[in-house]
Amino acid sequence: MFNKLLVIFIVVPILELMLFIKLGQHLGLGYTLLLMVIAGFVGVTLAKHQGFLMLRQLQQRLSRGEMPTDEIIDSLLVLIGAVLLITPGIITDVLGFLILIPLTRGYFRKIAKGFLWGYIATGKIRFRRIR
Repeated sequence: MFNKLLVIFIVVPILELMLFIKLGQHLGLGYTLLLMVIAGFVGVTLAKHQGFLMLRQLQQRLSRGEMPTDEIIDSLLVLIGAVLLITPGIITDVLGFLILIPLTRGYFRKIAKGFLWGYIATGKIRFRRIR
């Protein structure tokens, strides 16, 4: 767990900073900042649209009496994608966009389901009764 946190909080920001410096050298400071602002605006707009779409699909499945498992996972993925887009950086923006795009979200949904089923199968997640 410590190694994962080390990568998330130290290695990724260093890589992001290196990419910003390289991008700034090639495009210039103004265009680099403009690109960041445009990516943030498009990302927030896409996240809002996808969030409302997920909510509508969730309501439709519930109104038909079906369990909305994929919609719940997709909603969580949209939230993760939005947070990644708000986080400044090229790597996080690309990953956030990939998670928000419905065409590629299916791949991330399979990964998330694999993690969840793996945790349940190995007993790492224990469900407690709520009294």
